[in-house]
Amino acid sequence: MQETESLSSLWPLLVYAGGVVLLVTIMLTASHFLGERHKETVTDRPYESGIKVTGDARFRFPVHFYILAMLFVIFDLEVVFVVAWAIHAKALGWAGYIAISIFIGLLVAVLIYEWRMGALDFGPSGKKILKSYHEKFRSNPEVVADSKVEN
Repeated sequence: MQETESLSSLWPLLVYAGGVVLLVTIMLTASHFLGERHKETVTDRPYESGIKVTGDARFRFPVHFYILAMLFVIFDLEVVFVVAWAIHAKALGWAGYIAISIFIGLLVAVLIYEWRMGALDFGPSGKKILKSYHEKFRSNPEVVADSKVEN
């Protein structure tokens, strides 16, 4: 008895899904038959504001950009959970406070882990820069005096 009731409550969803599939099929078929067809050589070339193409648009980005994008998505998504907690903080009480504290603690631990693993390093190390800076001024202290006079 319950199976027929559950199936009878699903018929609007099935009708909707069928309508969507039918509409998509009609639109794709109509665009295929009614659309323009070009076979010129310039049809397959990229066009951007009338500027002639100077090179290939497909070049590789360093992997650091993808890592940074993934970290942004991960930590940006966590804001949703913190804001949802903040909205209901009073109703959640101490249990909610402890839960969000553990959650934020885990986020900080992951951030420290990623920092130590070097996932956030872009460009030369700050230690290398400071080392070369100190070596330069230790070997020639007059440069330091000259730079203080200029400022």
